[in-house]
Amino acid sequence: MRTLWFVAGAGAGVYVMLRARRAAEALTPEGWHDRAAGVQLGWQMFSDEVRAGMAEKETELRERLLTPPDGERRLLSSGGSGPDGQQ
Repeated sequence: MRTLWFVAGAGAGVYVMLRARRAAEALTPEGWHDRAAGVQLGWQMFSDEVRAGMAEKETELRERLLTPPDGERRLLSSGGSGPDGQQ
């Protein structure tokens, strides 16, 4: 039984030492730089996903409203004159 507790204590000690080393490394200038780079990359990925979603939704709305991408509105009608006066 003592061996079990000895091994458990040694394992806990090794775990605590590793966690402390990682925490100390995170507080160095290089660690701060790595964290800032990670945040920047995450923000870049998030903004790219938002832009892609916006473009997809805009395309979907344009298809539903039958509007061309250039913003010119066309009304679907059975007759009448077009925007330049032609039928």
